[in-house]
Amino acid sequence: MTERVIETSDAPRAIGPYSQAVRAGELLFLSGQIPLDPATGELVSGGIDVQTRRVLDNLGAILHAAGGSFENVVKTTIYLVDLGEFAAVNAVYASYFTPPAPARATVQVAALPKGARVEIEAIARF
Repeated sequence: MTERVIETSDAPRAIGPYSQAVRAGELLFLSGQIPLDPATGELVSGGIDVQTRRVLDNLGAILHAAGGSFENVVKTTIYLVDLGEFAAVNAVYASYFTPPAPARATVQVAALPKGARVEIEAIARF
């Protein structure tokens, strides 16, 4: 099976030794995205709703670069610094997916890179 790296300038550059996404056959593995502005590489300012929207926009840009959309997503994992913000994250998240929604896990973590409050990774199928 041939693997292919997916990269786009419409999403933040990787801040470590990893790819934005890797396509392996019919599966696309999207690295976790935090709410970085692709133009500046800086964390967006605003509440958890603003941060979640930026994260999902970043994931959407990578999906688009791979020739897909949120309809291709089959699994996500959401990492939150505060599970008390779950409802707000869920409200934004729901606006990006149409039924049937992908499988999902949500976990609370001690910290995220650059002081982000949310990170989301995804797996898509083509």
